[in-house]
Amino acid sequence: MKKYLISNKGGFLKGLGIFLLIILILLGLALGVGYAILTDKLSNMDYVEIDESSIHVNSGVDEKLKDYRNIVLLGVDSQDGSFSNTRSDCIIIVSINKKTNDVNLTSVYRDTYVQIDGHGLDKITHAYAYGGPELAMSTLNKNLDLNITEFVTVNFETVKTVVDSIGGVTIKVTDAEATQISGLSSGGTYTLDGEQALAYSRIRKIDSDYQRTERMRTVIEAVFDKVKTLGVSELSNFVDTILPLISTNLSSNEIISMLPAVPFYSIKNSEGWPYEVRGISTDAWYGVPVTLESNVKELHAELFGNDDYTPTETVQEISDDIINDTGYSG
Repeated sequence: MKKYLISNKGGFLKGLGIFLLIILILLGLALGVGYAILTDKLSNMDYVEIDESSIHVNSGVDEKLKDYRNIVLLGVDSQDGSFSNTRSDCIIIVSINKKTNDVNLTSVYRDTYVQIDGHGLDKITHAYAYGGPELAMSTLNKNLDLNITEFVTVNFETVKTVVDSIGGVTIKVTDAEATQISGLSSGGTYTLDGEQALAYSRIRKIDSDYQRTERMRTVIEAVFDKVKTLGVSELSNFVDTILPLISTNLSSNEIISMLPAVPFYSIKNSEGWPYEVRGISTDAWYGVPVTLESNVKELHAELFGNDDYTPTETVQEISDDIINDTGYSG
């Protein structure tokens, strides 16, 4: 087996995240069109009813995280534009401190080796393909000691539609990246159309999935920067384009109820997880947390300010299973 040691501590998420992007857009729209029209527009989302009791949460976690609202943003890559039977290539946890409105963003790397109920140890990206958002949320909760029950899913195929609807996005491209994008021959700063922006966000051959994750966030940030320049009418048209491309179990009323707090949100921390990973190649490449227990302990210190956090027995058991399977104990 090949082994690689990768340190991800300090990785920076430049984008605000898909969900924060959406609600900021809606805030601006709400100022111009009012509650009734906003509610009508939100009804165009693909709303998914989920029984929260079907989502696994480790014992005691709800109480410890009672002051936080944790939402997962899932970026899937289905060729037919659907939200099912596909992997979640982008996973971002948005943690909102309900008392202070501080927001932390954590990108979970798609190849991270975790336990998925019914499927054993596998890449976390496969959880969504195996069981949709319910299993994706349960897998995050079980392996990271979280209490996520809310999700927002966007299909990356829709990147083309979204980017084209705002007239393209401005992105700085390296020489190596330019070789992977149709119409480009050298590095530079370009206004990319939807097809080019999608190709940019999917680049993986020239480096690794970690860099691809950064490129996905770069596209999100570029869309956000462009949208900030739109007028109310243009915002309204943009929302009409993007909302049908979103799947979520957040109701219109829940989203609208969050809007008053948006101006007070402050992004305090943003990085990738796991912090310490060692690669292993068997039938495929996996990013093994070294160890899961220590990475979860550090996650709770970073996200929730709990420097003395002790991972649950469930996490400790999974961590031991991963060590026994890979031999990576530190």
